[in-house]
Amino acid sequence: MALTKVSTGVVDMSGNTGGLVIAKGTETQRPASPSIGMIRESTETTPSKVEVYTDNSGTPAWQFLEEAGPSFIPLTVDYLVVAGGGNGGGNVGAGYSGGGGGGAGGLRTSYGSTSGGGASAESSLSLSTGTSYIVTVGAASSEQTQGNSSTFSNITSTGGGFGGKFTGYAAGNGGSGGGAPGWDNPNAANPGSGTAGQGYNGGSSVILTEDGAGGGGGASAVGSNSNGSSGGNGGAGLEVNIIGGTGNFYAGGGGGGGYTGGNGGSAGSGGGGNGGGNNNSPTNGAANTGGGGGGAWVSSTASRPGGSGVVILRYPSAYAITFQTGVGFISSTATLSATSEKVTTITAGSGTITFA
Repeated sequence: MALTKVSTGVVDMSGNTGGLVIAKGTETQRPASPSIGMIRESTETTPSKVEVYTDNSGTPAWQFLEEAGPSFIPLTVDYLVVAGGGNGGGNVGAGYSGGGGGGAGGLRTSYGSTSGGGASAESSLSLSTGTSYIVTVGAASSEQTQGNSSTFSNITSTGGGFGGKFTGYAAGNGGSGGGAPGWDNPNAANPGSGTAGQGYNGGSSVILTEDGAGGGGGASAVGSNSNGSSGGNGGAGLEVNIIGGTGNFYAGGGGGGGYTGGNGGSAGSGGGGNGGGNNNSPTNGAANTGGGGGGAWVSSTASRPGGSGVVILRYPSAYAITFQTGVGFISSTATLSATSEKVTTITAGSGTITFA
């Protein structure tokens, strides 16, 4: 089809009483090499929206035209931001004590009535279309390393504290604190601390006694103390049903490792890993839950890493998210027909997004 270029700045169509029919299609059907000022109708949204290719602060991009009037729907966004869980505590070799359970990643949410650490749920965010918002999903941790933080806009959740390790390696602080190692000096037998509004402290162990280690803290409970030669259980995570349904738990603490003859602590609900012991081997924190990793058993030097974090956003279905810049984004979007809302779950990546 030939193009006719108009050299004047105004095209006068006032004599017409009908409407102008413009191109329409999906995002994949956009022009391969668009020019500034191109306009079309996008069928990616429900209902469809008109978009224009414009210079957005030096970065050309397709942007939806703003809607106004009685049918305008505010862009109110609920969020769940969970950081990566802490690694469970390791061991220096056979015959020593168990490692502390990893603390869960910090949990902050505006959905429901409760956020992490026993705090009330935070306020929803009132956002603007066309504005860039930072998103980072915290990755899993390694031994003696705090979990990685997760962020959406101005909401940041702190990575989980690592479990303590025999000998002399104290538990780490974090979103939730790591569990104390077993049979250690007084300075190292204390648990790690959680962050207010995000999670709880880890569990303690008996000082200067050959025993199990404390469990890592969770979003809704302190990690359990060790019990003789058995490791403490990980603190429970928090149920947040932002994706719909029930029974969606996040940010559980990892179980503490046991001493000779003792069992490993159980994982906290919400993706925590089991501690190592006579009854089980240590396990990883579950991916995209922020669960803490399981602590090592006395006869094993291997602890387990915490689970990666997650960012979940719930917003009116009239809007769509565009991943504008960044690396490694993995996401999925579902529409909740009962509430006319969308839920986008971002399981990896770091960069910026926009709403349109």
